[in-house]
Amino acid sequence: MDALQPPPSLKAVTLTHVRYRRGDSLGHFLAWVSLIPVFISLGGFVSHFLFRREIQGLCFALGLLFSQFLNELIKSSVHQSRPATCAALEMCDSHGWPSSHSQYMFFFASYFSLQCLTGVGGGASSRLSRIVLALFPWPAAILTLYSRVYLGYHSLAQVFAGAILGLFLGVLWFWIVNNLLVDYFPAIEESVVGRFLYIKDTSHIPSVLKFEYDNARAARKKLAAD
Repeated sequence: MDALQPPPSLKAVTLTHVRYRRGDSLGHFLAWVSLIPVFISLGGFVSHFLFRREIQGLCFALGLLFSQFLNELIKSSVHQSRPATCAALEMCDSHGWPSSHSQYMFFFASYFSLQCLTGVGGGASSRLSRIVLALFPWPAAILTLYSRVYLGYHSLAQVFAGAILGLFLGVLWFWIVNNLLVDYFPAIEESVVGRFLYIKDTSHIPSVLKFEYDNARAARKKLAAD
């Protein structure tokens, strides 16, 4: 009797499972672009925590996690289908509004840009360098939005909804972190967990890069003198 039963249907893990038309060079490129949120999450924020332990970075990551949780909550409530191309992409069993990739990238770009423009984190000292850094994530965000439509995973309405929601949440979360939560940063630093994990806040330092450079040189000179 078991031999007569149909085999169970299989479902792919779609975290890095992006399809494009064979022989389509632009589609191949955009498929990699579509994976930028994965690279940011696994490469950027994991590396940031391991090597920097900054409270601002942790708040940034928590905001992105909340944004994606909200995205899934909205999708499961609205139940809007993906475009007709979803059949070839094996994505018809998931909902498409709003686009999580677009929401992620526009949240990231808006929060990152505000950090640069306001000097939070002190990555750059000059006004010009802050503006250049603030513009840095936007081409990737726009390309990600375009890639989801081009590859057939979303409609224009779905990616624009994700982009607008991500932009709004990124700005809102930046305001909450730097106007409400920032008052608790010293307590987090001095907590048992904060001291054990070396969690710190350097957002009050005008130029962290110069600060660390000067201190590293001073420590090396002191070591050589000793």
